[in-house]
Amino acid sequence: MNKPSLLTLLLAACCTTASVAQQPKKIKVKHKRGAQTEIPTTPPQQSAPQTVLPASSDLAATYAQTITQEDLRKHLSIIASDAYEGRETGEKGQKMAAEYIANRFKELGLTGPVQGSDNPYLQHFTMERSTWADGATLKVAGQTYQWLQDFYGMGTSPFQQETTVQPVFVGYGIEQDDYSDYTGLDVKGKDLIMLIGEPTNTQNQPLLGKDGNPSKWGTDYRAKAALAIQKGARSVFFVDFNPNSNFQKLAARMAGYINRPSIAFKDAQKTPRATMFFVSPQIGYKMLGTTAAAVTKYQQSITKAGKQVVAPFKPTKFSIKAPRKTEDFTTENVLGYLEGTDKKDELLVLSAHYDHIGITNGEVNNGADDDGSGTVSVLEMAEAFTKAKAEGHGPRRSILFLTVTGEEKGLLGSEYYTDHPVFPLESTVADLNTDMVGRTDKEHEGQPTYVYVIGSDKLSSELHTILQEENQKHDNINLDFRFNDPQDPNRFYYRSDHYNFAKHKIPVAFFFNGVHDDYHGAGDEVDKIEFQKMEPRARLVFYTAWDLANRDKRIVVDSNKP
Repeated sequence: MNKPSLLTLLLAACCTTASVAQQPKKIKVKHKRGAQTEIPTTPPQQSAPQTVLPASSDLAATYAQTITQEDLRKHLSIIASDAYEGRETGEKGQKMAAEYIANRFKELGLTGPVQGSDNPYLQHFTMERSTWADGATLKVAGQTYQWLQDFYGMGTSPFQQETTVQPVFVGYGIEQDDYSDYTGLDVKGKDLIMLIGEPTNTQNQPLLGKDGNPSKWGTDYRAKAALAIQKGARSVFFVDFNPNSNFQKLAARMAGYINRPSIAFKDAQKTPRATMFFVSPQIGYKMLGTTAAAVTKYQQSITKAGKQVVAPFKPTKFSIKAPRKTEDFTTENVLGYLEGTDKKDELLVLSAHYDHIGITNGEVNNGADDDGSGTVSVLEMAEAFTKAKAEGHGPRRSILFLTVTGEEKGLLGSEYYTDHPVFPLESTVADLNTDMVGRTDKEHEGQPTYVYVIGSDKLSSELHTILQEENQKHDNINLDFRFNDPQDPNRFYYRSDHYNFAKHKIPVAFFFNGVHDDYHGAGDEVDKIEFQKMEPRARLVFYTAWDLANRDKRIVVDSNKP
């Protein structure tokens, strides 16, 4: 699953997708388990006995039985093994995983639908890998500061050569309802300084949050950066004046992730992209020409007023050099197509992302849950549907089993598919996306099997009803819809591949089980997957897919929610 806000990452000292001071050298994989002598990229062969159906049967339930804990474990133990090196987009392990999935689709009898490809199961596309080059410097008030000690950056950089900057302070960088830190400011082409976090009220609760919870401004630095870029700013410099923060310690712990290359489409420069730097409090005070006491007084004045106030600071000029270097590479989505019967011109998509974050600090991040669990769920659903078709019970609508790459870099693979669809988007009835369904989050520890379903109510009320009815008819697991709240500070609806279909007004449902302590870490391993819970979750997606693929009329799009 795509990363949460930087603030969350900073406070939790978790990983984030970022860029490097220089192109990282190839790292020798340090296997955490016993060395594996040979890892297949061809799936193990399976026998396919005929299913004997009772005179009156629930066909969906019959074929759902082929989705088993044993098969889920078998496939996941391969693609989430150390040999696949964490499936980093564009790297060796991702290519191995793509080959494994493509071979499995072929073995099941699915069609490779990609025309003009050297492998019809692979949709190749070219990306640009960007890394921080050597020589980054920041000079403020006559003092030179060090990269990854005093400051670091993310995103693009307009500072290939040393550049003098006259910054503009924009408070917290927030604009919501009557609160705007941009009032009276023209920031077009300017470089902005803004505070991490959000203001609080007199009860020390987030001023703009709901029910005492943080707003998106307090949890998602990208929302602030996106607003700044929308207003025409050239760059943003974030500073955290929280006295409990330790910038140097956090920067050191995050260095492995900051040192990772960022990935974008080759034409990304045509679209404004955020340039973000993060500086230590000491640098922040010098940039603003102020003191800790004055900053605290400013923050307290906002709390007292209950709205933004004019800051007294007079930012000083500084110079920065932060060059980046780029190179092209090729990556691929993996597609398997099952043709329908009387409604074959309509298409259902079952998606998951098979990439992960690769190797950091010599450790393999295998991503068994994120999103090996979703990937093997798609493989198992493909087996169930192809078996049904082989026995004369194929779906009426066609189905595309779509495993995408580049999700961890910004939902890139699904964006590429929806911008370059193999099948017309207007013929696509829905996307059911499975991302992280193998674990239990803290909210549900000790409780029965559950799954978060996100986005099913956004575009089609029928889809929302169908999945609930299918769940009640079969395993009846706990469905948790809490993240459909438009004010969800986690913004999960926007953070996995279904969203690129939703942007095109295609109904979606995102099946997810929440984050855990091993999220985007080396501990996300197969031996921690709860296969007994994963099985009914995958079956629920299958039941919903079966209904969507076989009902008389395609579901309607009857709302236009974001």
